[in-house]
Amino acid sequence: MSITLVGRCHCGEVSFEVDFPDGIGPLNRCNCSMCRKKGAVMTSVPLTDFRLVTGAEKLSLYQWNTQVAKHYFCRDCGIYTHHRRRSAPDRYAINVGCLDIADEILGREIGMLNGAANSVVK
Repeated sequence: MSITLVGRCHCGEVSFEVDFPDGIGPLNRCNCSMCRKKGAVMTSVPLTDFRLVTGAEKLSLYQWNTQVAKHYFCRDCGIYTHHRRRSAPDRYAINVGCLDIADEILGREIGMLNGAANSVVK
């Protein structure tokens, strides 16, 4: 079932739309050092299925280690909205908690991605 959902940060300055052609995919957390601390439940979509609607100027970018992953946060309220994945740079991971129907989907089973297994560049 194809659906398009709207997401936004806490203060509402950053908003986006996400297409889910086959419904919302698996929900995951990641055990890498960054994701462990942020604690977000995520789902992943191709880059072409994500559209930033408002607030591009409000987004802050955080990168570390290999500088491949790009983590985006609202610089006003601090909420992580999405990131371009290191392990799949053709995809965005979306913070499910930002989606308008988060309450309806957060009760689903949540898997664990082994991001900690990725090499760390020092």
